[in-house]
Amino acid sequence: MRSSNPVFSRRGFSRDNGHAGFNAAPQAGAAAGANPYAQGTATNPYATNPYAQQGTQPGAPAPARTDAMTIDDVVTRTAMTLGTVIVAAAIAWWVLPVDQANLGTAYGVAIGAALIGFVLSLVNSFKRRPSPPLILTYAAFEGVFLGIVSNIVSVYVAPGAAMQAVLGTMAVFAGVLIAYRTGLIRVTRRFYGFVMAALIGFTLLMMVNLLFAVFGGGDGLGFRSGTMGLIFGIVAIVIGAAVLALNFKQVEDGVAYGAPREEAWLAAFGLTVTLVWIYIEMLRVVAILQGDD
Repeated sequence: MRSSNPVFSRRGFSRDNGHAGFNAAPQAGAAAGANPYAQGTATNPYATNPYAQQGTQPGAPAPARTDAMTIDDVVTRTAMTLGTVIVAAAIAWWVLPVDQANLGTAYGVAIGAALIGFVLSLVNSFKRRPSPPLILTYAAFEGVFLGIVSNIVSVYVAPGAAMQAVLGTMAVFAGVLIAYRTGLIRVTRRFYGFVMAALIGFTLLMMVNLLFAVFGGGDGLGFRSGTMGLIFGIVAIVIGAAVLALNFKQVEDGVAYGAPREEAWLAAFGLTVTLVWIYIEMLRVVAILQGDD
């Protein structure tokens, strides 16, 4: 199984790229119950340690790594990446005016930043090794986009929407984390498949809506505003929360299976992409609710 994040599905702690994940068993010494797929090496095709030295017998202890990823590494890198998003968003909010005279310019900068951020996300997704400068650059452009869009929504649609969206995103993050740690959410292969199917279907539907909007004008099929927009916004938040659980599984696997420390940047990138997704959808839901008042 590949990465938990849709933006970089070719990357992650999966056996096909040399890292552990849903396709690998824990290192020797880890409790058998920690692996939901552990059925014994005779019947489990994933019960191999991708970090074991060549020639080592299956199930033999892996050599101790001095550069293994830790939770602290993930927390630190994620704080740096999200901090870059927040700082860039704050600068864009205060530096770029969104009054009527400058609204067109603000929209242009926001669209440009979004496109650059999208390209950088693809570059980061397909790189064989995580690149901290590229990940932080992605975070900066994504922050510029979020800062301008949040400012426009707060000024013209729903005052205070940005803060409400931030609080909502934090609540989703905390809720999913608690549910994951307490076992209320169990990331299995079936869960992964369901989330990926829902994500792909939702993305395709939004692309069709965008095409109708571009060539037909208005809001396309009406999935981004009004009652339908509210429903699809909530669905998008739920999907984002499910992807967040996959991100947590990715981090847990990386630490448990001894992924290289540099992979902490990949985990931070995945968490940032997912949280940005949730924030954007949360902002849209708040804007729709307040805009109907």
